[in-house]
Amino acid sequence: MTVRIQFIFALMFSIFFSCATIPKGAIAVQPFDQEKYLGKWYEIARMDFKFEENLNNTTATYSLNENGSIKVDNRGYNYVTKEWQQSAGKAKFLKDPNVANLKVSFFGPFYAGYNVIAIDPYYQYALVVGKNIDYMWILSRENTIPQDIKEGFITKAKEIGFKTDELVWVEHNEIPAE
Repeated sequence: MTVRIQFIFALMFSIFFSCATIPKGAIAVQPFDQEKYLGKWYEIARMDFKFEENLNNTTATYSLNENGSIKVDNRGYNYVTKEWQQSAGKAKFLKDPNVANLKVSFFGPFYAGYNVIAIDPYYQYALVVGKNIDYMWILSRENTIPQDIKEGFITKAKEIGFKTDELVWVEHNEIPAE
């Protein structure tokens, strides 16, 4: 294989498998307390994308795996098919567990960026972004969020370049069968 082909292959590999990115202007929270972050979060709003299309009542529950990675359990109610959907994955810190810069996978070796860029001191509300301005979530420990926190997160997201007028505001009106 020529050096040029090796370079092109390496470049393509890094583009397709790179998740160590965060949108320009966004900074992952530090210090970050993984233990405080674990538990159930309600999705309040998101930039819509294929894997959450038509979902309401969405939650993410994080717990610690034995190997130190974080188990991710996402649930949501598809209001079109009238069915609950669930997806399990894992998250790992990219470098320092004191920095909220992680990668998450639901499909084997393929990872995506997961960056907590704002969180209140009590770990009740979080603003999470992916690798670029196509992925953003506003999370809360309850299925609502105070207006001032919501406005602060939206302002921060706009400053980074998110099109917050495209946010999907999640309804929480179904109770899952446990």
